[in-house]
Amino acid sequence: MTALREPYWSDEHAAMLYRVADVMRLLSMSRSVIYEQLRSGRLRSVKQGRTRLIPASAITDYITLLEQEARMP
Repeated sequence: MTALREPYWSDEHAAMLYRVADVMRLLSMSRSVIYEQLRSGRLRSVKQGRTRLIPASAITDYITLLEQEARMP
């Protein structure tokens, strides 16, 4: 398993913001799928300069959304 790059912003022990490449590895999704989820609004992000960053809370919310959809008939 490859180690994640140093997070753009960290709070002692936990990353607060992740780069797209890091989220790709965390969620095991391709770059195009991540950007499609961002475009559709299912995954939130922020921009700092030209860098797109995804808050840890947005990743948690997205996983919760996927779990809810999995339970739907």
